[in-house]
Amino acid sequence: MSDLIGTYTDRLLQLAPDLGRSAAEGFVNDLYYAAQRDLDEEVAEAELEREE
Repeated sequence: MSDLIGTYTDRLLQLAPDLGRSAAEGFVNDLYYAAQRDLDEEVAEAELEREE
């Protein structure tokens, strides 16, 4: 996962070089974990529906 964070941080910095590495990495990290949390919720809902 850390490789993906670095890859997307580098891509973001290419688009917004003035952002700074720390801010870009924080944004990418927050975005990744928010997306993972949403995906986990969807999986949990689907499992609950299957059990019913």
